[in-house]
Amino acid sequence: MSSPGIHLACRRGVDQLAIRPSNPRRSLRGRQKTAARNEDTNQQSVICKSDAPTGDVLLDEALKHIKETQPPETVQNWIELLSGETWNPLKLHYQLRNVRERLAKNLVEKGVLTTEKQNFLLFDMTTHPLTNNSIKQRLIKKVQEAVLDKWVNDTHRMDKRLLALVYLAHASDVLENAFAPLLDEQYDLATKRVRQLLDLDPEVECMKTNMNEVLWAVVAAFTK
Repeated sequence: MSSPGIHLACRRGVDQLAIRPSNPRRSLRGRQKTAARNEDTNQQSVICKSDAPTGDVLLDEALKHIKETQPPETVQNWIELLSGETWNPLKLHYQLRNVRERLAKNLVEKGVLTTEKQNFLLFDMTTHPLTNNSIKQRLIKKVQEAVLDKWVNDTHRMDKRLLALVYLAHASDVLENAFAPLLDEQYDLATKRVRQLLDLDPEVECMKTNMNEVLWAVVAAFTK
């Protein structure tokens, strides 16, 4: 569950970013057309409004890269560059390194995971088993409540970090695991409401008043 684009959207660092339309006329045109334009949304450029520290080393490094990159990169490109999973020799300076390892180390330091060595015949592999199950259960409960007891049927009123978390869980293919303990009726209702979120048009949502364009641009990239 470490999709970095939505990880950024979950944290307050997303408030320090903004979207710059690749075509200055696109914003007005977008208000006139409500058809899906996911490719337009995630191909817009990202600009840094503030590089004030967020308290998270990875996010601060990402903000620094975004601020220093000229011309600005698109949302889709930043997702690839910040994932730590791609390699572009022309943009090595802007790529985050060892993202998974650094995320795991951070969780180990917080007491959520531990570090173990497992032997696989010819080599040893470092693994990070879960040690604090209560944190995991609280997170699962938050996701469940977001689409059940605390469902508001309005993304404008949903907590943006929780909204991003639901999309992150879906993109990481772990949402089914979070819903597994539910009763059949609850499960059906939860999946129905998640489908409502997935069916939303990010292009339309990001045009609404006080909506976070960066969050919806990242959602567009993961749901296209």
